[in-house]
Amino acid sequence: MSSYAIVEACGKQMWIEEGKFYDFDKLPFSKGDVFSLSDILLVKMDDSAEIGQPYLTDKYSVELRVLQHFSGPKIRVYKMRSKKKTRKTFGHRSKLTRVLVQSISKKGVAQTTCFM
Repeated sequence: MSSYAIVEACGKQMWIEEGKFYDFDKLPFSKGDVFSLSDILLVKMDDSAEIGQPYLTDKYSVELRVLQHFSGPKIRVYKMRSKKKTRKTFGHRSKLTRVLVQSISKKGVAQTTCFM
């Protein structure tokens, strides 16, 4: 594990590494689009770590590529009131976007690209 970052996206904080893919809540990008995250909380590269106060937006960038959009697992909710003969079942499937972390790089430095 050479470098990683902790970023804030979709209301969650996630630990991400280069070359791995992650599932976010549905993002407004098309399949194959490349975008960058701006809310970077912490970056560890080799033997040094930088912590943002609160963000490292002006120092680092995280490049992501959209792999696919899909539905998450089915969540079932069952409500029952005892002794009342009232039962209700409903559920949902969250819409998710799978992204690949292409690079975590310092701004102004040549970016490394992960080829998979």
